[in-house]
Amino acid sequence: MASHRRPKQPSRTRVTVLTVTATAAVALTSQAAHADPKPTKSEVKAKVDKLYHEAEEATEKYNGAKEQQDELKKQAEALQDKVARGQDEVNALRSELGLVATAQYRSGGLDPSVQLLLSSDPDSFLDQASAIDQLSAKQAESLRKIQAKQRTLAQQRKEAQGKLADLDDVRKTLGANKKKFQGKLAEAQRLLNTLTTAERAKMAEDDQRASRAAGERVELGNEVPGSALGAAALQAASTRVGKPYVRAATGPDSFDCSGLTQWAYAQAGADITRTTYTQINQGTRIGRSQLKPGDLVFFNNTTHVGLYAGNNTVLHAPYPGTNVRYESMDTIGAFQAGVRI
Repeated sequence: MASHRRPKQPSRTRVTVLTVTATAAVALTSQAAHADPKPTKSEVKAKVDKLYHEAEEATEKYNGAKEQQDELKKQAEALQDKVARGQDEVNALRSELGLVATAQYRSGGLDPSVQLLLSSDPDSFLDQASAIDQLSAKQAESLRKIQAKQRTLAQQRKEAQGKLADLDDVRKTLGANKKKFQGKLAEAQRLLNTLTTAERAKMAEDDQRASRAAGERVELGNEVPGSALGAAALQAASTRVGKPYVRAATGPDSFDCSGLTQWAYAQAGADITRTTYTQINQGTRIGRSQLKPGDLVFFNNTTHVGLYAGNNTVLHAPYPGTNVRYESMDTIGAFQAGVRI
């Protein structure tokens, strides 16, 4: 006889598990469908270039703060040295005043007129009395000197404390900028690590092709330098081609962008400042069409600088992982201004 029992219904627990599993599968499928696709090589390069520019901006601010720190440290040390010398002078004046007081005490036993009457040698006594008057005058002068010196010392101490406070603030700024550019470089490296070995190699090859590396023949033309000083600076910089970019380095074996330009002009006999933000104000501002070999060329809102070498080419220290090289102005970034020192 056939069985007419109803099929066993799935348990509530089993239904719940199946429902949860199905929901999770749909969610994962939806996430996969909406997940951000892996960035292409060109997208990574664009982001990395942007991060390098931002890191360079932080580096230049770091360089400026470092320069300010060094100057404040010199000023504070000079003031502290003045305070120490001034205190020595005050101590000497106090010692001198003590000797005067001792001399007065020893001679002040009798009224001067009585001493004159009783003196067996009135002429000698009068000489002594004159000396006592002179001692009194000297004492008053010593007191005036001490008071004046103490006022000066108080002002110098206050000034030194102000410099030290400024120095502390600058050190904090220095640390913040250092942390910022290190973060930008780390982020750039993380992006590069998302590429395959082949993609990174291709990017390096493209970068090398866009620039004019040390061993290649560079067509600079025959443009006349803007000045003898600029020509000498460019010649000095050309001897550094192939040297590595190192943050905050000023040569002679490694450089950042403004470190290279400062070093090059120093070899030519000109003392220019340390950062892009100050170098741009040191000479005559000129436009792109006026550039001559040896002129400073600024890019990307004053975050980068190089030396114009002729034929639309700049000699510069580009960014971390590269060396000092010649490169077309068209591949560096947004031109801002030229400066002739």
